[in-house]
Amino acid sequence: MSRILVLSGSPRRDGNTDRLVDSFVKGVSPGNEVEVIHVCDYSIHPCIGCNTCFSREGNKCFRDDDMTLVYDRLGKADIVIIASPVYFYGISAQLKAVVDRLHTPMRNSFPIQKLGLILVGAAELPELFDSILTQYRLILKFFSLEDGGTVLARGAREKGSVTDDDLKKAYQLGQSIQ
Repeated sequence: MSRILVLSGSPRRDGNTDRLVDSFVKGVSPGNEVEVIHVCDYSIHPCIGCNTCFSREGNKCFRDDDMTLVYDRLGKADIVIIASPVYFYGISAQLKAVVDRLHTPMRNSFPIQKLGLILVGAAELPELFDSILTQYRLILKFFSLEDGGTVLARGAREKGSVTDDDLKKAYQLGQSIQ
């Protein structure tokens, strides 16, 4: 049994990212635990690079915000799935704040072994996801994580316009997670 944490970064509820996440969750094999965090529902301030977390007790950030709740969930997850709409060739600002706040020694205590990625963008450019995929590969390498797989959905401009094929891919990604 795996403990799967999905960090969903879309500020638009019930949109394309949420639909892909829902399909992923439906595909996850019985017996696995899945929790979805909609990071936009949390108050998370950006990292300012002060490095005080390196010397504070418990590596706690000086900011007193909802990131403590996310750290708690990450501390229990075997697998993390990052899901985001693509804005100007990057993940959402809300999700980026969470990723940047992982600049803490606390991250070394997380039991995470595998990382997956679900992205959806309005454009159909072949290079739409390139910058995010580069960062994803670097994170996999830096943390020695297993690649859990990706779902890359293009051309989903309007709310609800993600394709059935993309939803099927998200479902299959869920089925493949062990």
